[in-house]
Amino acid sequence: MGEATFYNNPACSKCRTVSGILAERGVEPDVVEYLQAPPDRAALERLLRLLGTDDPGTIVRRDEPAYAELGLDGAGRDAVLDAIAAHPELLQRPIVVVGERAVVARPPERVLELLE
Repeated sequence: MGEATFYNNPACSKCRTVSGILAERGVEPDVVEYLQAPPDRAALERLLRLLGTDDPGTIVRRDEPAYAELGLDGAGRDAVLDAIAAHPELLQRPIVVVGERAVVARPPERVLELLE
């Protein structure tokens, strides 16, 4: 298994579940508290590549108030990525990266795809 990174929000129940799954499997990831240390545009581009998509809709939280406030519904790719970089609460969670693969762990059990 490659190096692991976990984009975490401690207030998120799904993040806590993923943290428990990783601990049960003996995985000690680099934990990114993304609300305190927001990923920049390059990091977001890398996440999309590791997720195997070019669609930033995969990593944006549409139910966050900022999504509507910024008028992101129907916005272009660049606008969505710039918004996530500027407003990290828009980043979907939890995201786990292992080596050169990543998943949005919704449901949390999706993280097992990276560990098997």
